[in-house]
Amino acid sequence: MIYCFLADGFEEMEALCPVDILRRGECEVMTVGVGEEIITGSHGISVCVDITAAEVTLDDNVEMIILPGGMPGTLNLEKNLYVQKAIDYCAEKNKYIVAICAAPSILGHKGLLKDRAAICFPGFEEQLDCKELSGDYICEDGNVITAKGAGVAQEFGLKLLEKLKGKAVSEKIKASIQCR
Repeated sequence: MIYCFLADGFEEMEALCPVDILRRGECEVMTVGVGEEIITGSHGISVCVDITAAEVTLDDNVEMIILPGGMPGTLNLEKNLYVQKAIDYCAEKNKYIVAICAAPSILGHKGLLKDRAAICFPGFEEQLDCKELSGDYICEDGNVITAKGAGVAQEFGLKLLEKLKGKAVSEKIKASIQCR
């Protein structure tokens, strides 16, 4: 199970593009509303989520959690107890924790990047408190994958699919959506 947490003010491309790609790759993905069942993104797009954060089940079936950025979405994710519990669970169980744009700052504030390389949206670098600031648009260090912003949402989704289903599946989906 993959949980993609959405809070009011989330960056739509950073959430929905990876969810779409993962579902095309036959991954089980649930969109998770922080607070409500309808969450409105930073550009006014409202999404009816699959479940609310209170309904998340943290068990061995969890493969990954996705934290999209956006403002104030990132701040709303960070202050949510259920999101914090999911991050802690994944960190403890060595499950994938992935964050894009401003959302890697949440991991930095928790001290999860101290021994890792990471990347984020420009202006949030100091909040990462990471071992090394990556020069790449997508950075993988162990079970943590971070990405720079909305412009790499598709590539980010393909990277997540590759980690879960392998390079062949990721390449197949990449070709099917006419990605260069």
